[in-house]
Amino acid sequence: MEIKYTIQGLLIYLTIAAYISAFVVTLLRRARLGHVLFVVGFAISVVSYGYRWYHVRHVPLQNLFEVFLSLGMLCYPISWFCRRTLHIGGRWADMLIGAIVLFPAGFKFNAEPQQLPPALQSWLFVPHVAVYMFSYVFMGKAFFQACEQLLTKPKANSPFLPPEQATYRVICVGFPLLTLGLILGSYWGKQAWGDYWGWDPKELWSLASWLVFLGYFHYRYMFGKKHPRINSLWAIVGLVVIIITVLWVNLSRLFSGLHSYAT
Repeated sequence: MEIKYTIQGLLIYLTIAAYISAFVVTLLRRARLGHVLFVVGFAISVVSYGYRWYHVRHVPLQNLFEVFLSLGMLCYPISWFCRRTLHIGGRWADMLIGAIVLFPAGFKFNAEPQQLPPALQSWLFVPHVAVYMFSYVFMGKAFFQACEQLLTKPKANSPFLPPEQATYRVICVGFPLLTLGLILGSYWGKQAWGDYWGWDPKELWSLASWLVFLGYFHYRYMFGKKHPRINSLWAIVGLVVIIITVLWVNLSRLFSGLHSYAT
């Protein structure tokens, strides 16, 4: 663990502090103040992301530091979308997700600017990574909804969907993005290395996460009404596989492949 004594580090820590404060205040039933703090954290995260963009002179999605920086910025807009459009609550979880994903950026990953390698100098670089980032935040929200469904009792007279239905609706949004990321990556592979599929470890684990959520839809359609709690277990397993895809594959020495630049 390493503290970053830089402007970038300060912005990250201020964002984390705002998200955690929003989470605590919300748990204390001060929802309006919690929302204000959440918005403040989002505003700081936008400044932090813009500062990084200006500093490295390219869209900051190259390595794990920049990936987690972007994840922290996406939590509020996705939370707002889910609340207003999908009628899904759990804003407290979105605040917690924001703090969690920024922690590795603030204390773990190297923030030194890097030049884009030739493989990333493609128009597909931004859309391919960006759609994955959006899908991962949606699946993270689905994870918390699934945990809520397993650990709590349904709330009466709630204006939002019950957790099991909320999990399904969030995954319905996240899964097409996950699919699009896989397709764009395959097309990019054809352009960069001459083949749509190279059996790279990152490709395989990305496919594994896609298959888990495909299995979730199949199981929910076939047996979900009889075993709704197992639906939630599928969603939880899906996020575990995503974590393996993002972190373990990139950081473990067991896996070496074309995506090693992500470290």
